[in-house]
Amino acid sequence: MKKTIALLTLAAALAAPMAAQAHRAWLAPTSTVLSGNDAWVGFDGGSSNQVFSADHAAMRLDNVAITAPDGSAVQPEHVMQGQYRSTFDVHLTQNGTYKIANVSSGVNASYKLNGEQKRWRGAAAEFPSGLPAGATDVQATRNASRIETFVTLNNATNSVFAPTGHGLELVPVTHPNDLAEGEAATFKLLKDGQPASGVEVTVARGGQRYRNAPEEITTTTGADGAFSITWPVAGLYWLNASVRTPGVGQELGTNASYVAALEVLP
Repeated sequence: MKKTIALLTLAAALAAPMAAQAHRAWLAPTSTVLSGNDAWVGFDGGSSNQVFSADHAAMRLDNVAITAPDGSAVQPEHVMQGQYRSTFDVHLTQNGTYKIANVSSGVNASYKLNGEQKRWRGAAAEFPSGLPAGATDVQATRNASRIETFVTLNNATNSVFAPTGHGLELVPVTHPNDLAEGEAATFKLLKDGQPASGVEVTVARGGQRYRNAPEEITTTTGADGAFSITWPVAGLYWLNASVRTPGVGQELGTNASYVAALEVLP
């Protein structure tokens, strides 16, 4: 009995750091560079402790938007949500680069009304008019999450990289479907359409369950929002950046995050 308790205590202690680690969301393609008259690409989406490892929760696909090289919208096909991952396919019929993104936004606010603490959630356009009359001690944060990846059929193009001006966005200097082992790639990070300076960017290689080292790279954006990564080995990489600023009164705080899956070829 004592031995069993000791083993359970040890297991709990070993699991504690893993449980404390925030889960990482991802959207992973089966391929990123294809050729031919048309092609199919599959996508898995979820969140987990180790990137691209489906072991925690499936991604909700309500806000998935697929943009073709000509700017038109493409519908995902064969959509399915499981316990640990969601899957869908995209039929590529145009030459060029597609953007596949899961984007969400909104405002969370807390306030007091007649001495009671209340909470409100809605679209940014509904704030602050959506709050009840007499609300005081308002603190609100605008949330913006963007999880995306890119795939190219035949020739790489740049039309899908035009920024929307909302949240954190990646503007490639090096095309994300032209990444190679041992070579440096440069990107720019924007926040609400402006250069996001001094933002920490983390890059992690997939396949961690088969090795001991996490193999993460951390860098910081410059004054122009630019940063560079030299890819140590080929593989599928998870790139993440986030920005948080507090809000006071009707001035919105910010909770913006960006995630991309990038394939580095040999």
